[in-house]
Amino acid sequence: MKSKSTQLATKFKSFFEEIGDLAYFAGRFFKEVFTRPFEFKELLRQCYNMGNRSLLLVGVTGFILGLVFTLQSRPTLMEFGAESWMPSMVSISIVREIGPVIIALICAGRIGSGIGAELGSMRVTEQIDAMEVSGTNPFKYLVVTRILAATLMLPLLIIFGDAIALVGSAIVENLKGEVSFLLYFNKVTNALEFSDVIPATIKTFFFGFAIGLVGTFKGYYCKKGTVGVGEASNSAVVYTSMLLFVIDFIAVFIVDIFFEV
Repeated sequence: MKSKSTQLATKFKSFFEEIGDLAYFAGRFFKEVFTRPFEFKELLRQCYNMGNRSLLLVGVTGFILGLVFTLQSRPTLMEFGAESWMPSMVSISIVREIGPVIIALICAGRIGSGIGAELGSMRVTEQIDAMEVSGTNPFKYLVVTRILAATLMLPLLIIFGDAIALVGSAIVENLKGEVSFLLYFNKVTNALEFSDVIPATIKTFFFGFAIGLVGTFKGYYCKKGTVGVGEASNSAVVYTSMLLFVIDFIAVFIVDIFFEV
C-alpha cells in the first residue's frame, strides 16, 4: 500500500502533467486557428448554439442578480442616508465584477459541460477517430470552432446580462425609492467610466477562451465508456470555474496597477 506522501506526489505529478497537456492543447489551437481551411459555417453554428440558446438563462440570471443585489444593499445604505448612491454603487459593482464573474460561471455550466459531453460522446463512439481516418482534421472542425465561438459569444452574453441586471435594479429603485427610470440610468451613466467598462469587457474574452479551451480539452481526450463522458462533462465545469477565478484575480491585479496609479 502506497504511503500518503507517495500518493500526494502522484497527484501533484498528474496535476502538472495535465497542465502541460492543456498548454500544448492551447498551443495547437493557436497554430490551427490561422491555417486553412477556415470552418466559417461550423463557427456560425456554434455561435448560435452558445449565444442565442443561452440568452434566456443569462437574462433570468442577470435580472434576479440586479433585484437581489439592490434589495440586499438598500437597507444598509438607508441607515447612512445614502440611498442616492444606490445606482452608482450597483452599476459599478455589477459592470466591474459581479456581472462578469456570475454570468461566466453560469455559462461555464451551460456551455462548458455541453462541449465536454458532446466531444466526449464523439470520442467514445469513435466518431473523432473516423474523422481522422477519413483524412479530415477533427481538431480544426470540432475544437477551433468551439473555442472561437465561446470567446466571441461570452462578452456579448455578459453585456446583455449586465444590462438586464441594471434593469432589475432600476425596477426595485422605482418601486421602493420612487426613482424614475430616466433618473436612475442618468446616474448609472454618470457613475461609469471607461476604466470601469473596458477592462471588465476585455477580461470576458479570456473567460470565454477558458470555457471553450477546458471544455474541448476534457471532451477531446475523454476516457472510454459512458463514465468517461460524465467525468469529462463534470471536470470541464469544475476546472473552468477554478480557472475563471484565477483569470479574474489576474485581471483585477493588472487593472489595479495600470488604472489606479
